[in-house]
Amino acid sequence: MTLALAGRIDVAAAAAEFARTGHVRLQPFLAQDAAIACLAELKGRDDWVQVVNSGDKVFDLSRAARAAMTAQQREALDQAVLAGAQSGFQHRYEALRLPDGNAPVPAGDALVARWPAFLSAGPVRDLLRRVTGRADIEFADGQATAYAPGDFLTGHDDDVPGKQRRAAYVFSLNPLWRVEWGGLLLFHDGPDRVRGVMPAFNSLDVFAVPQMHSVSMVTGSVPNRRYAITGWLRANQ
Repeated sequence: MTLALAGRIDVAAAAAEFARTGHVRLQPFLAQDAAIACLAELKGRDDWVQVVNSGDKVFDLSRAARAAMTAQQREALDQAVLAGAQSGFQHRYEALRLPDGNAPVPAGDALVARWPAFLSAGPVRDLLRRVTGRADIEFADGQATAYAPGDFLTGHDDDVPGKQRRAAYVFSLNPLWRVEWGGLLLFHDGPDRVRGVMPAFNSLDVFAVPQMHSVSMVTGSVPNRRYAITGWLRANQ
């Protein structure tokens, strides 16, 4: 199995939408069989780590480490995460780290590990440069993410000095979703106005950096995790 683009994407229309709003959704983005294989791989992986921050510090907790916690420890962690979300930047979700697109392509059959390299070269990189209007995009980084009930990401703009982020992306892999399940990618257009998109299947959302955005909390009624591959399109240092 290889990663390959879906049929013709209207680059001119996508570029116009991105220029107008700072965001565009490309769907379908991958060939259907490749998207299905990516989702199957994510569902089958058991090496996910829960990513939780405390202020500027980020902690990775393996599933084994979480299983070893007592009920009191899990409750204390939950309360600390919710307290952090009351007034500051806070997140909780599961992740798989992926190599940057300018690193050697991993050997083996893992499709998801090849994702950043797929975005970082040839016609795919050219397409993303044209859509965003940023000709200096050289490579993508990325991580696979899985949001379970109670997971979320509060507002932030992705503008980190030295990272040279030109745009952010979310490749959504959710064949069935309801808006009531949360997990919405929300753009903060002002103190009392937001716009957003719900998880979908085989869709690539690309949006400008900096731009304030968040992911709303996934509700307890969701039957499965919210799967995606996320990251940034970056220029060289």
